[in-house]
Amino acid sequence: QVQLVESGGGLVQPGGSLRLSCAASGSIFNFYAMGWYRQAPGKQRELVAEITSGGSTYYLDFVKGRFTISRDNAKNTVYLQMNDLKPEDTAVYYCNAKATARGYWGQGTQVTVSS
Repeated sequence: QVQLVESGGGLVQPGGSLRLSCAASGSIFNFYAMGWYRQAPGKQRELVAEITSGGSTYYLDFVKGRFTISRDNAKNTVYLQMNDLKPEDTAVYYCNAKATARGYWGQGTQVTVSS
């Protein structure tokens, strides 16, 4: 059973930075894509950033230029570096891994941007 464990969330002031980590229990080569979704209260879960096994990336328009997704294959870990955070970025962030047969989710980590 694949497990994804997120860390790095917290409270930060507007303009601040956080780095989220998602550690997989097995090799991330098993997944053709890994990404970060977020869900704010009363809103639908949305894809924030995704990286494929080949290194291609996707970003939600609102985070382009501020967030960077990366992967460390040796550590089986995917990161989301978030800079210039805005109150609108406040949400629970979920790690997602897509395999051929199914997808996997982490438990989520809270990010709160507030002064």
